Amino acid sequence: MTVIPDTLRQNVRILGELLGDTIMESHGPELFRKVEEIRRLGKEVNRSENSDPTPLTRVLSELEDKDILPIARSFNQFLNLANIAEQQYFSSAEAHTRDILEETIEELVDDLGKESLADAINRLNIELVLTAHPTEVTRRTLIRKYENVSKSLNDLSRTDLHQYELDQIRERLRSTVDEIWHTDEVREERPTAVDEAKWGFAVIENSLWRAVPDFLRELDAIARRRTGQGISRDVSPFHFYSWMGGDRDGNPNVTHQVTREVLLLGRWMAADLYLRDVQSLIASLSMTVADDNSGNNGLPMRKHLIVSVA
Repeated sequence: MTVIPDTLRQNVRILGELLGDTIMESHGPELFRKVEEIRRLGKEVNRSENSDPTPLTRVLSELEDKDILPIARSFNQFLNLANIAEQQYFSSAEAHTRDILEETIEELVDDLGKESLADAINRLNIELVLTAHPTEVTRRTLIRKYENVSKSLNDLSRTDLHQYELDQIRERLRSTVDEIWHTDEVREERPTAVDEAKWGFAVIENSLWRAVPDFLRELDAIARRRTGQGISRDVSPFHFYSWMGGDRDGNPNVTHQVTREVLLLGRWMAADLYLRDVQSLIASLSMTVADDNSGNNGLPMRKHLIVSVA
């Protein structure tokens, strides 16, 4: 039997209670009671292979048509929130007693030797293709709200906050769960190829733009510790490509005008992201004395993301 860590269990409980409060306020105690009854009976069925599913089947068969959608949404959103809690926990410091990447590098040093491994790291060429599909149902609005839930859970784990700060985080979490419930999960209109591209650019902006350089800095630091050599300045292990706005086989609505618009959007996004970093760099360069080092372990501040239409 899988043992769920206490912190993860607590976070899932918090999110479940907040969702329950929202359902109660939005649909009343009668619907909330039905959701809780279905949840309780479902847990009983899952406890044992010999459990009798008849009570659960009876309750489900007696549901009124008007209750089916909100009840289905209740369980769907609870699973979404539980998944967010799980992802947040296993990416937190508490879940990492040892760094998986460092353990892997240690094993490879034993198998290949320091020189061979250092050479292999500097010859890495990882090509990732960004794609989008009309069946992508998670709206960008909800993706951002899910990210806010994860951030709030991460903030709650801090030990340096005053009580009023923790109360503010809990209230922010409550508001976000409420916003998620009242946001339509399914688009009323089929997304265009440009809409799909905007979703992909949001992934770059909200995740890859920070995650890739952070990973490279971590890999560089570990490589220096374990092999004595870091990543060379002229090495760019990651190359990103995109089908979005250029898939003439899979989407009949993709025309040369669409491709042009998506390319211009991509160029605008790249320029905007670089501008933000340049402005941040300008704000940080208040020193009157500097040396020739480029900073973090000799790595440039930003590894380029190469985004092109495949």
